[in-house]
Amino acid sequence: MRFIAFDLETTGTVPGVDQIVEIGAVRFNGSQIDGVFSTLIDPLRPIPPGASAVNGISNDMVKGKPTIDTILESFTDFCQEDFLVAHNAPFDSQFLTADYKKLEFPTPRGLILDTLPIARKVFPGLPNYKLGTLIQHLKIPASNFHRAEEDATYCGNLFLEMVKRISINGQPPAIQNLIALTGKPESRFPIIEKKPKQMDLFGSLL
Repeated sequence: MRFIAFDLETTGTVPGVDQIVEIGAVRFNGSQIDGVFSTLIDPLRPIPPGASAVNGISNDMVKGKPTIDTILESFTDFCQEDFLVAHNAPFDSQFLTADYKKLEFPTPRGLILDTLPIARKVFPGLPNYKLGTLIQHLKIPASNFHRAEEDATYCGNLFLEMVKRISINGQPPAIQNLIALTGKPESRFPIIEKKPKQMDLFGSLL
């Protein structure tokens, strides 16, 4: 099974208003990692202290790093058509979608699976379903949470463990069965089309 687990760190919780400050994506081929996309991102604005307190990312750490417009197409190239997993995936995908729409860049084409509702079905009765709680419950070695690459790796390992537990005779479930476990319709990034440039009255491009 080949898939990409991804995670973001941001300046806040509102897509299109707050900014992405880190993207981490890890490609799994079975249980082996065979590719990583990881970068800090300069949001071109101060990071609120509350956000820094959560993810440990400071203004000095992102100063001079790539801006979102310079790395988003590379993220798409990394993902291509592989299916994607994230913990609380709508949060991350909505942030990325806001920037994809603003910049009119092509999006990854893979299906997006949310590990959060799947975990609720596979591991009923836990006190909560935060990524850290699940990783601790499964005794998956972990050190640093709330950094994008590390959390993406934890998410990928969580997904593999869930697939293993619901496999039958060693056969992993079909993608449609995994979608059904989320209790939500199939999810993908929207297809973004560049809008044609218009000329103003003076012949300049708008």
